[in-house]
Amino acid sequence: MTTLSSYGPPGGLTDLSDFGRKAWDVFVSDNIDAAIKGPDPAEVLNDGPRSQFYNLTKTDTAPDAQTATVSWTAFPRLLKINSTSDLQRWKKAEASRKVQDEYCEWSVTRTDGKITRATFTCEGPEYWDVLAKTSPETVLRLYRRHISPDVQEGDLFVNGAYDRFNKWNSTTTNGAMHLIQKNNTLAAEIELAAAATLRRVIDGTELTAEQELIKCSRYGQAERNSDPHIGGSVNALARQKADISLADPVGLYFDGLSTEGWETPDGSDPQSYWSYERGDAEHRVRAVYEVPANKGFTVGDITINGRALQFGAQIADFITIKLVAVACRFGQSTTAPQTACRQDSPTELARPEEAFVASAFSAYGYLGTAPGQALRPTRNA
Repeated sequence: MTTLSSYGPPGGLTDLSDFGRKAWDVFVSDNIDAAIKGPDPAEVLNDGPRSQFYNLTKTDTAPDAQTATVSWTAFPRLLKINSTSDLQRWKKAEASRKVQDEYCEWSVTRTDGKITRATFTCEGPEYWDVLAKTSPETVLRLYRRHISPDVQEGDLFVNGAYDRFNKWNSTTTNGAMHLIQKNNTLAAEIELAAAATLRRVIDGTELTAEQELIKCSRYGQAERNSDPHIGGSVNALARQKADISLADPVGLYFDGLSTEGWETPDGSDPQSYWSYERGDAEHRVRAVYEVPANKGFTVGDITINGRALQFGAQIADFITIKLVAVACRFGQSTTAPQTACRQDSPTELARPEEAFVASAFSAYGYLGTAPGQALRPTRNA
């Protein structure tokens, strides 16, 4: 098999110009190369290079390739384990996008206190950085289409620079165009997947459990639904001595919505009110739950296991998010396992608040300045 010619936009989206697509390819490819290299050994020990991780545009994918879908629940597990009741955790999740950390964020619209519409997104912010830099007029058009016709250019751009945290994309009530929570980035996904390819043999025993792997390799937050499960699934492929990468198009996607236990006032199928607005059939990145006006009831009139649907967070309990990995050359890798856990320098250990930010060692977005000019790296907001 041949190498991939270029990385495509997440979800097969067609928003980008030709120049924007080139910028996106560079961004993904450079982040993957940085993740393969791993952190500087002078700062972090036992965490690279990750030679079982590969760049689809630089290394061929062998004929024995298999894909593996890894999925997890969208509701933040950190809130669930730190709350004393369902009502408490739902209220916490609805209070701020900052706690919606499972690569899925949402916003709800209410009328007379009842939910009429809930919007969910798993689009990474870096895609929107590139889109805003290369096609700013498209950004405004998409916001007006999906968020509100009242969105103005000045709401989205400050001194010509796109504001990820603009008023139409930073709350749980005004709309959700793309992810903004600090760990919900594509760079974090790439870094986590690459770090998880490192096999760990500690005192002669190979680590296989999700929690022992994440605590040893420190590639994410152990209490989340996503990070340990992604890491454990990728590491299981690595233990088969395979080469591993993220399938193209690289991104986070909706896996589905389960409506088991849901009931509507008129007995209609609650699944029928779930729809996707962006992404191709296999790579959905934006979803809406809304009842048509002619039905005579709203989302807030639906019950889940006998309880009224009062929060978008209740829907998130039933949503799953996924990524897709690709593995090949099974049984051929000669990469030796690490025989110790990751160890940071004293400087790194002095900053515990960053210990679980997987994207800390990845380059952030490459944004084009103008056609024909060099692309430059920019720091994440």
